[in-house]
Amino acid sequence: MEFPRFKNPLILAPMEEVSGLPFRLLCRRYGCSLASTEMVSSHGIARNNPSTLSLIQTCPEDSPIAIQLAGQLPETLLTAAQKTQKSFNIIDINMGCPSPNIIKQGAGSALLKRKAKIKEIIQLLVNNLEKPVTAKIRLGFSKIHVLEIAKVIEQAGASAITIHARTALQKSTGKAQWDLIKQVKQQSSVPIIGNGDVFTPEDAEKMLKIADYAMLGRAAIRNPGIFKECLDYLATGSYKQATPEEKIALFFQYHQLNKKYPYGKLKLLKQRAQDFTHGLKHSAELRNSISKAKTEDELLDIMEKYKSLIIK
Repeated sequence: MEFPRFKNPLILAPMEEVSGLPFRLLCRRYGCSLASTEMVSSHGIARNNPSTLSLIQTCPEDSPIAIQLAGQLPETLLTAAQKTQKSFNIIDINMGCPSPNIIKQGAGSALLKRKAKIKEIIQLLVNNLEKPVTAKIRLGFSKIHVLEIAKVIEQAGASAITIHARTALQKSTGKAQWDLIKQVKQQSSVPIIGNGDVFTPEDAEKMLKIADYAMLGRAAIRNPGIFKECLDYLATGSYKQATPEEKIALFFQYHQLNKKYPYGKLKLLKQRAQDFTHGLKHSAELRNSISKAKTEDELLDIMEKYKSLIIK
């Protein structure tokens, strides 16, 4: 099935305890074209686990949207995908997560060691779903064999492939090897989404010279406005970085979205407050105050006082 077309080539990465509905909607306000749920357990969805189902909340404004499933049992992945495909535009299979807990289950990046299993999973889903199936991979588990893996995925019928240009053992360390994304793109007939070290608009432009789409992860955590900055740069060759006032405003926008679509508990709201104000004046003291907040009202009071301090 053909990969959908989007309004622009900038995609939000699936990130644990970040990529909930409020965060996705905030990124969309700044131009993100495609977003994904965070990685969710196919077992949890197949068994109607309430905590797992809470992670895939969506709404009409949250579109186009992918669901990212984790697991290594083809039938369970299929069951989860069939249960959820009406609500999502794309079914994405995680084959790159380096978490030890996921690897112990034989899922995530553990699948990179099992090309036959990768083929079985993709083929089963492609043959039995009404939506495009994609895979998010890394360069390999410990050794690099991304060209072989990508070929297996494409031949099994996937509509697109996302490549995080590090091995599983690297996690987020070292430099992403973009030359390997370029090599996969040169051999592939399906769209390639490049991921890893896209931190600035300049990085996004460079990624789009070697891949069809650029996926932003860590850069978006601290600044959902990065999408607008990238789009401005791609269109005009220049962009304005977010002001301190705009970064603080991100938190209050997020808070309003989180009230409408609750995601996580106070801990995650505090984390977003710290993320969005990272690097601003007095942010070390602010982080300390945020960490001590016992209630949402306390947190809002702290952020209002900080806003007044910065916008004097």
